[in-house]
Amino acid sequence: MAFDVLITGGWIVDGSGSPWFHGDVALSGDRITDIAPPGMLPREQAAEVVDATGHVVCPGFIDIQSHSIAPLMSDPRSLSKVTQGVTTEIMGELWSPTPFGGRRERMFGWGELPGDIEEITAGWTRFRHWLEWLEQRGVAVNVGSFVGGGTVREYAKGWDAGDPTPDELELMRRVTAEAMEDGAFGIATALIYPPNSYSPPHELVEMARVVAGYGGLYVTHLRSEGDRFLQALEEKLHLGRETGCPVEVYHLKATGESNWPKMEQAIARINQARAEGVDVTADMYPYVASGTGLTVLLPDWVAEGGKLFERLDDPLLRPVILREMRGEGGEPLEGLASSKSRDRSYVVPLGFKLPEHREFVGLNLEEIAARRGQDWAECAIDLLRAERHRIGTVFFTMSEENLRLQLRQPWIKISTDAGGIDPAGQTNPVHPRAYGTYPRVLGKYVREEGVLRVEEAIRIMSGAVADRLNLRDRGHLRQGAFADVVVFDPATVGDRATFKEPHQLSVGIRDVWVNGGRVLRDGAHTGATPGRAVWGAGTR
Repeated sequence: MAFDVLITGGWIVDGSGSPWFHGDVALSGDRITDIAPPGMLPREQAAEVVDATGHVVCPGFIDIQSHSIAPLMSDPRSLSKVTQGVTTEIMGELWSPTPFGGRRERMFGWGELPGDIEEITAGWTRFRHWLEWLEQRGVAVNVGSFVGGGTVREYAKGWDAGDPTPDELELMRRVTAEAMEDGAFGIATALIYPPNSYSPPHELVEMARVVAGYGGLYVTHLRSEGDRFLQALEEKLHLGRETGCPVEVYHLKATGESNWPKMEQAIARINQARAEGVDVTADMYPYVASGTGLTVLLPDWVAEGGKLFERLDDPLLRPVILREMRGEGGEPLEGLASSKSRDRSYVVPLGFKLPEHREFVGLNLEEIAARRGQDWAECAIDLLRAERHRIGTVFFTMSEENLRLQLRQPWIKISTDAGGIDPAGQTNPVHPRAYGTYPRVLGKYVREEGVLRVEEAIRIMSGAVADRLNLRDRGHLRQGAFADVVVFDPATVGDRATFKEPHQLSVGIRDVWVNGGRVLRDGAHTGATPGRAVWGAGTR
């Protein structure tokens, strides 16, 4: 048999968690043709022989929480992900470009669009349209998605708060079912962001029932990761118990030092629920800071009806908003916006677009406010009013001890919660997870600290994710599987991106193949775009 590629002499880690072994891996077309003991596959039958001596050969990593929707539409290479060993990106938290229609007025938000977006997206209505376009256009990685929970609600109810009417709820069910038939892996909610934060529990239960009928997954950013962390987790355990739908918790974390002890309780509750038959798992990223928009410091009602900036500009509403932000009235704010703490030094805005605000990059909100002669709440409102977008922000609120504890749980997986980026020309800082998530696990938590065996680390970055998504022919090195393969140096692999200097590619990931196409050679992107769309179990 002739091989396109023969990878020889490596330490094979197959993605199952089993111990590594020495062997050779043969690729032909888009598949893994054979895996054999060293020297058993004839070199002369290979078009290319790749020496992996001293290197690990493993499945490509699958990012279950990617935000590459807009980045991939302008740059198909996904450079910061491929150089981490990512071969598949799964998107859709909160929103997805499609389905489009109903009360959805904008396909994209947050001002992230390529210039020709209107022409590109003309006619996109069904969920599958944008994924098919990506595959046809060419993309370096495999792409798939959940349908955004906020998108489903917006389709039926716009940005209005309140319970859905029976007709609106039925429309949500229909839209969700169509998305599942179009290839969604399930529905992905983010319950701290409007309009998804307006969704009552019974609405989410109904969506999960639909998803369960198609063999899908309900995945969610919890309603709280702070003071009501445990209650928010219980809401999702109840959903899983009530509907039989598998539940995945996005980026498991306990935010705020007073809430750090709750992580042990949360892990105990997940273990107990699993013992009782509730199919619940979680993923995480290996950093003590989270990343989202500065808008999370605002009360939810400010964004109702899609009128966030109108309300921020209203001089009569300003004192009301300020009082609630400071914890002086209204419903106490939660999580990252918790009014328990008067100090906002843990809040570091990064995503400034206006030149006059660039001097603030790297400063925390208290420092910025002091320079402007304001308190933190006034400062946050005025920055948002001037910038007219959510302003990407990092929040230093988590515990390193909890990260290590979470990594040791058998049901945990790794995700980036970030999009793919090319560092060239970047001017604004971003969260370093966009560049360093997977190499950080392999470098810091495997090689340096010994929190995980390399086999277990690779399992929670590949095989465990593929199994959760029912991608039976990806995520594992085995004969007949798609040739999504990574070669890395275990002695040097690691992240270089930091919060102060984030735009730095990781090191140690040497070679990457996607569907048998070489996208990374000796650490450099080849420009190849062999990625394909991947689809959920309910696809018709």
